[in-house]
Amino acid sequence: MLREQFEYRELLWQMTKRDLLLRYKQTVMGFGWAVFMPLVNTAVFSVIFTRLAPIEIPRLANGEPLAYPVFAYCGLLVWNFYASALRFSVASLTSNLNLVSKVYFPREIFPFSALLVCLIDFAVGGVVLIAMMIWYGVPVGLSLLWFPLVLGAHLVFTSALALLVSMANLFYRDVKYLFEIVITVWMFATSVLYPVNDDLGVFGTIMRINPMTPIVDAYRSVLLYNQAPSLEFGIAAAGSVALLSVSWLVFHRAEFQFAENI
Repeated sequence: MLREQFEYRELLWQMTKRDLLLRYKQTVMGFGWAVFMPLVNTAVFSVIFTRLAPIEIPRLANGEPLAYPVFAYCGLLVWNFYASALRFSVASLTSNLNLVSKVYFPREIFPFSALLVCLIDFAVGGVVLIAMMIWYGVPVGLSLLWFPLVLGAHLVFTSALALLVSMANLFYRDVKYLFEIVITVWMFATSVLYPVNDDLGVFGTIMRINPMTPIVDAYRSVLLYNQAPSLEFGIAAAGSVALLSVSWLVFHRAEFQFAENI
């Protein structure tokens, strides 16, 4: 399977380029949309969680309080990449039915290209995060060396689910509707807007066992708090690798039935 991806790497690049151009075709803001929504949501939730329902977030390594907009934007940036990649992956096969049914190539290219397009948006949004860190005086340290590992685990976990949801939506078209409900609820069960707190009770337990929580927290640890990722992140990363192995194998074995379900 890996060898096929290497052999068709040029096709993957062309599909990614096509999807990127289609997404921002005839838009005024272009890549600006990659940062506009996270910034708007950050502003809204900053008002809610600093004025209306204040919450306490962990302090920086130097003891200074972390500005909530930086905390929220970091979480929203990570989550939006994850949610957008899955959202576009869900319909990646069903929106290319002619290619799926008539031409042979690794069908994984469709969800993977959707993920790569969202990764570009993620990189653009990351520039704004850097600017916010400078503005609010958030120091950086050697913990940045952990960033490639955190990003890698994030990509692996997202790729695994992208394969599953794209395949499931081809067999059962209800999946794309259920997905929107699940992804919305999932965000509020993740430490995107607020940290995991012992006072949250059962909801706190749900947040802890949620595999996206240690991934979001790992980004904040290495970028904002100058800390190494937690043990929970290591467990989530290992589980992500296992999940990708299983989901890719299932996808590869099922792709011969794709044409029959179109």
